[in-house]
Amino acid sequence: MIKICRSKLSFNVYRLAIGLVILFALFVATYYTFFHQGSTQHSREVNAVLQKSTTQVFEPVLPGTLLSFPKDFVSHPSYQHEWWYINANVNSADGQEFGIQWTLFRFATADNNDSGWQSPQMYMSHVVITSEDKKWAEQRFARGGIGQAGVRANPFRAWIDNWSWSSPDIQIFPSTLRAASDDFSFQLHMDNAGPIVLQGDKGYSQKHDQLPIASHYFSMPFLKIEGALVLDGQDLTVKGDAWLDREWGSGMVDQEQQGWDWFSFHLDDGRALMVSQYRHNFQQPHKFGSISEPSGSVTVLTHQDIRMTPLQTTKLSNGRLIPLQWMIDIPKYGINLTTQPVRKEQWLPFLIPYWEGPIHAVGSHTAKGFMELTGY
Repeated sequence: MIKICRSKLSFNVYRLAIGLVILFALFVATYYTFFHQGSTQHSREVNAVLQKSTTQVFEPVLPGTLLSFPKDFVSHPSYQHEWWYINANVNSADGQEFGIQWTLFRFATADNNDSGWQSPQMYMSHVVITSEDKKWAEQRFARGGIGQAGVRANPFRAWIDNWSWSSPDIQIFPSTLRAASDDFSFQLHMDNAGPIVLQGDKGYSQKHDQLPIASHYFSMPFLKIEGALVLDGQDLTVKGDAWLDREWGSGMVDQEQQGWDWFSFHLDDGRALMVSQYRHNFQQPHKFGSISEPSGSVTVLTHQDIRMTPLQTTKLSNGRLIPLQWMIDIPKYGINLTTQPVRKEQWLPFLIPYWEGPIHAVGSHTAKGFMELTGY
């Protein structure tokens, strides 16, 4: 009788073990099919544009390269990629809140320096305006070398068609940001009230822990902006805080990188915070950032300083799963923020598709800013 009971027990344990193995195999298969493959597929949307060329030779991004101003506000055609990015959190006179994004990208399709119609420089621009209830978004493309798009030094002007960021002389600020379309237009005056922030190691910004994937990267977090905004025929006067990022390089992501999560904040104590992480397949994300003060003090944040934790994943109307609520924790410097998007449906189906929009944050500080999520 005892032997029979032991035999049945052994059989049940064996059957349970086999069941657990099968369940584990199904879990692995499900994860790979729906999460890893999906992530890999979405990462290709970013990598296809920003990965290093294997057939052309472009200038490498090297540590120790000295950045120079105002020279580095203009183009670097010997590098494969670069962008001029401005975001702003503004309020209208009647209390409405808006987020404004203006971005100009340059991509080199070849490593020659031909001019005119033979120019290898291609330009793309995004303008996005966001309210609590709606977004206005448009993307444009143009070839360099024929006057339709470009960046010049004196007087400074970065433009594509009738979208432009310009200054009356070689000095970048004060300057004017303009864009016009069928449904929106704006003319905004910008001036600077703080330092140029060299991100990373004096402007050398690493994107990977082990590989030499990096960019030259600087920011201007303390811009003041005000002017006229027209949305669906409604005239608005707006003012608020703006942020500039300038970045260039030759291959911004590795083939195993999924995308990035980027945050900018204007804190209620007057400081500016930037944190970012580049996500990788099969390894931990690479994190970096900075804390800046209007007086000129800048603290560079390393991977060890930053904790970025997604708190809530939201399914958008297009079916994409996006982590829209985050906890940003910088314990060494007493910063702990929980973010909330102003508007959830901010997926931008552009050439590089991504989620971007204005955010609020509460916690150790109250803050407004922007969030950019790619590769989802």
